[in-house]
Amino acid sequence: MAVRVRVRLRTGGKEVVTTALVNTGFETERPQVLIPLNLARALSLWPPPENAYLIELGTAGGPVREYVVPDAVRIAVVTNDRETSEVICDAVISHIEEEVIINDKLSEELGIVILAAGSGKWRFINDDTNLIRLSETPQYW
Repeated sequence: MAVRVRVRLRTGGKEVVTTALVNTGFETERPQVLIPLNLARALSLWPPPENAYLIELGTAGGPVREYVVPDAVRIAVVTNDRETSEVICDAVISHIEEEVIINDKLSEELGIVILAAGSGKWRFINDDTNLIRLSETPQYW
């Protein structure tokens, strides 16, 4: 099991609540959320807007080309007892991935601290140190 959190994604007038995989190996210079193509359609990010640009990403399966839409998404983590402030981030639209994925910079800005990646245990940086949160069930798009 990995760490997955429930997130609310907003773009313009669209809003979706789903789960997102927290991936510290998804390293970039800016906060980014990888969004599967079907979710990009639901958020009106596909077809890509005029400000989108193509990048090549290195993956375990080899390089892939994906669209990036700068500052396209407002994202917050939603739990049963609290909700983070929204963070504005880039959307990376994936034709391959079926899960939403939060990168290293975004997880830090959202205050996510991974306690045990293998068992899906985490907390917010400002949670009581005795509080342990558990991973959400994956949601595939």
